[in-house]
Amino acid sequence: MNQLATLDYIVFFVYFLIVSGYGIWIYRRKTGHDGTLEGDSKDYFLAEGSLTWWAIGSSLIASNISAEQFVGMSGSGFKMGLAIATYEWMAALTLIIVAVFFIPVYLKNHIFTMPQFLHQRYNGTVAMIMAIFWLMLYVVVNLTSILYLGAIAISSIAGLNLTFCLYALAVFAVIITLGGMKVIGFTDVIQVFFLILGGLATTYLALDMVADHYGQSGVISGFKLMQDQAADHFQMIFEKDNPNFIDLPGLTVLLGGMWIVNLNYWGCNQYITQRALGADLPTARAGILFAAFLKLLMPVIVVLPGIAAYVLYKQDVFGATEFGEGANLNPDRAYPVLLNILPVGLKGLSFAALTAAVVASLAGKANSIATIFTLDIYKKVLNPEASEKKLVVVGKIAVVVAMILGVLIAPHLGIDKKGGFQYIQEYTGFVSPGIFAMFILGFFWKKTTSNAALFATIGGFLLSIMFKFLPGLVDLSFLAPLGFAVKSEAGVYEIPFLDRMGFVFVICIVVMVIISLFETSRGVKTKGLEVDSSMFKPQPSFTIGAMVIAVILTALYTIYW
Repeated sequence: MNQLATLDYIVFFVYFLIVSGYGIWIYRRKTGHDGTLEGDSKDYFLAEGSLTWWAIGSSLIASNISAEQFVGMSGSGFKMGLAIATYEWMAALTLIIVAVFFIPVYLKNHIFTMPQFLHQRYNGTVAMIMAIFWLMLYVVVNLTSILYLGAIAISSIAGLNLTFCLYALAVFAVIITLGGMKVIGFTDVIQVFFLILGGLATTYLALDMVADHYGQSGVISGFKLMQDQAADHFQMIFEKDNPNFIDLPGLTVLLGGMWIVNLNYWGCNQYITQRALGADLPTARAGILFAAFLKLLMPVIVVLPGIAAYVLYKQDVFGATEFGEGANLNPDRAYPVLLNILPVGLKGLSFAALTAAVVASLAGKANSIATIFTLDIYKKVLNPEASEKKLVVVGKIAVVVAMILGVLIAPHLGIDKKGGFQYIQEYTGFVSPGIFAMFILGFFWKKTTSNAALFATIGGFLLSIMFKFLPGLVDLSFLAPLGFAVKSEAGVYEIPFLDRMGFVFVICIVVMVIISLFETSRGVKTKGLEVDSSMFKPQPSFTIGAMVIAVILTALYTIYW
């Protein structure tokens, strides 16, 4: 039944009161009544020195997990199975690498925004181009997709009007965001608590439902039955003949483009790195390690329910009414359908978990938009003499404007038709290889020049477009034996998305090296960052935690290869 009972609304209202009340308390306690700290822009945008390791880790996950995971990744679990968990499990390993090699560079060089890094390392032109691009990407792709997918999911569960859900999510997120990064960071701890508790409850009920359908009971029995009834949904590495190979092309998820997706997202993304940039190095690393452990848990919450829904769908427990059939089959319905059959009260808790995920992501994204606009565009170009208090005010206005734009344009982008997870991956994937190439060489190779960075920015984007449309111009069947081309339903050989990213990244690196060597040989000076090997030595406790994660991942991939 697509509506909430009174008890569900009570549970949700309690969640709303806890998050809002805690946010107000944090705001009053951390900013102080005299307003001195409130006027500090770095304190407002970064919560400099205020976030604990557990707040940083929680905020990283809360900002990352949203409707595209709950809805999109559950849908992918329904369609292709556990293999989609590679986005989460490889992210855990990626976070370790970011904590060891990326964060020390940012903190050592006092970098607070990604455009600031580009300005400091390259020049103002590269920084401004990327600042404008990131703003457009965050508003048009990320903010809109989170808003719209979240509104669709909440509307389908609660039976509320879609437009109302869109505006309600935006308002809730703005309330949290206007408190600054301190409020976002600490309220994210509660958001993650609800997210995990509600998510685990949904998974428990889904697995128990599978067991009950086969005359058994308990989640262990349900999990074993799922493995028996959908054995093809418990493979992490696809063979070339798998129909989902084009989405997750075999070993590319371990050795190829998946690294570019994750390292760019977790290491070169204002939206994410901002959580750690206001802390000292040990605290930042501890927070990122905590996030890595939480990442290992995410597929249990977002992928297993999708597989359970698939097993029940195949057994006609769910019919065409819920999922459609044939060409109209919609896997993204998996999570909302499961939530709608939860018992009263528990449905409210899971509804709160989904709302928490959406609101936390919206708040984090809006804060990053405000940070980039205020510190990298407004302060540098529009009003260089702006006071700290003025910058905070401008940041708050930017939050509201960004959310209004998101609400207005989200319904017109066809996000629901593309599938949210694919929508975000496709459009950010056009620029990820070039951006990551520009960052990685900028970090660790002092000879990298500004013109080389410009090539990665613009050339990487153009190369991505070229590879996207190349199958229509050239017969790529010669790549098929190597696993780099797959025959589509139209009979055309296409390069899998992740492989395209790998090719573009390699080309960008090679051309950047050539340009940089040519320019430096002609006397062009570069601005290398302050880097020394001692920065990269982690604490023993971090090393132990990282090793535990590596062992767990090795075991998971060995079992479900």
